[in-house]
Amino acid sequence: MAEAKTYEGGCHCGRIRYRIETALTQAIECNCSICAKRGALWTFVASPQFTLLKGEEAQSDYQFNKRKIHHLFCENCGVGSYSRGIAPNGDDTFAVNIRCLDSVDLAALKIRPFDGKSL
Repeated sequence: MAEAKTYEGGCHCGRIRYRIETALTQAIECNCSICAKRGALWTFVASPQFTLLKGEEAQSDYQFNKRKIHHLFCENCGVGSYSRGIAPNGDDTFAVNIRCLDSVDLAALKIRPFDGKSL
C-alpha cells in the first residue's frame, strides 16, 4: 500500500490554493457532463485531509442536477480545481482535480473510469 504524501494545488491564477494528504496511486475519470467538459481526473479525500490555504472569497459555487455537489471554481481564472460534497457514508468529502495539483506525474497513475453519466 502506498504511503500518504502531502500535495499542494490550486487554480490557474493562484488565488485559490489548498493542501491535501493522500496516497495518490489512481485517478477517477468521470464521464458526466461537467467532468468530461473539464477534463478532470479526480482523487477523493475526507475533510480532515483537505486544507484550504487561501482563496475562499475568490470562489464561486456551481450546482446542477441533484444539487448535492458543490463544484467550486475561481471567479478570476475560471478553473474548477476541487469540489465538495457528502460521501455515501455521510462524511464531508473533497474531490480534487489531480490536474490542478503541483508536480504530479499523471502517467504514473492508474486511471479508473466512472460512469457518472448514468447517475
